Amino acid sequence: MNAFFISCEMTRNDSLVGIPAAVAGDPKKRSGIILAANYEARACGVKTTMVLHEALKLCPKLTFISPDHHFYSQKSAEVMDLLANYTPTLEQNSIDEAWLDMTGSEGLFGKPLVAAKSIMDEIKDSFGLWCSIGIAENKFLAKMAAEMKKPLGITELWKQDIPAKLWPLPVKEMYGIGGKTAEKLNRMGVKTIGDLAQLDKNLIMKTFGKGGSEIHLHANGIDNSPVLARLADDMKSIGRSTTLPEDVSDIKKAKLVLMELADYVGMTTRRHGKKGRTVHITLKYSDFHVVTRQITISATCSTREIYQAGFSLLEQNWNRFRSVRLIGIGLSGFHEDCSSDQLSLFDQIEDNVKNEKNKQIESAMDIIRNKHGSEIITLAALVKKDKGIN
Repeated sequence: MNAFFISCEMTRNDSLVGIPAAVAGDPKKRSGIILAANYEARACGVKTTMVLHEALKLCPKLTFISPDHHFYSQKSAEVMDLLANYTPTLEQNSIDEAWLDMTGSEGLFGKPLVAAKSIMDEIKDSFGLWCSIGIAENKFLAKMAAEMKKPLGITELWKQDIPAKLWPLPVKEMYGIGGKTAEKLNRMGVKTIGDLAQLDKNLIMKTFGKGGSEIHLHANGIDNSPVLARLADDMKSIGRSTTLPEDVSDIKKAKLVLMELADYVGMTTRRHGKKGRTVHITLKYSDFHVVTRQITISATCSTREIYQAGFSLLEQNWNRFRSVRLIGIGLSGFHEDCSSDQLSLFDQIEDNVKNEKNKQIESAMDIIRNKHGSEIITLAALVKKDKGIN
């Protein structure tokens, strides 16, 4: 995530947008340090860990905000839950950073650059937050790539790119190298990551112990550590939202958008082997006012049932005099016991027939999409939408 703490503050305080601002410890006393500065402040030379009075010398108009770590943790959890929609193999590295193992996901989300763009856009549309993404064959290279282009940058760093993209960088910029280690390496004549890669491994291990082997491997782009997936029970919700290409005031158009989003949520829920009881929708109006509504239903992973609950909320809360710029739908309330609520005998027989048919259709669609891509098959109503048919 880019400038995470101050970016979180900017989502709830429009007055901070477009001006130099930073989250800082004890701003009243002006004795703390900068925890996160936005890009307007960074353009003036303000950096993380800088003492406040130094930051003010560089940027006299800098606005300070006291940290709200509970809020940042809340936003972090929301981002991580969104990322978990793309892969169950997700490892959170810090409050604002995670690795995702996307192996085998091309059928669902497309090639790496396409998937990365989708992730970046969804985080921006859903939360108003910016991120940078690194794409690589291992965790170390992905981390290094994510740092290369900020803000809103997507960088690929494959093994064949190492000599041109990684080795010219100063050794102090290498992930895992602290200030003191960088100074020690500099005294040994190691100025760049390329210098470190070509240094004798035994000399590095003699100087830095067991840790020397790892930094030598990393300098050569080698990292065999796996992405350690968080527990499935950690996932609190599965959702999808989209910012519309133009503001919408016609509920028929909104209905089709909601159907497409529900299709994604249902497919992702089934892929994770979950069922949820709470469907929630989000509407962001053209004036940026946001409304969220939710409803509790029987535990489900059915696209049809998720959509029906979402559309019921949409109808109840639609205001034809206000245009909408963002629509979202999500499913939460995941439980170990996913049995449906008890129905009467006759309702149960009729519903079971319908549900089994829908289940078979959705299962067949999931198999086709996993093999050939998510765009290969879709709902009939969405095909009509694409062709411009009412």
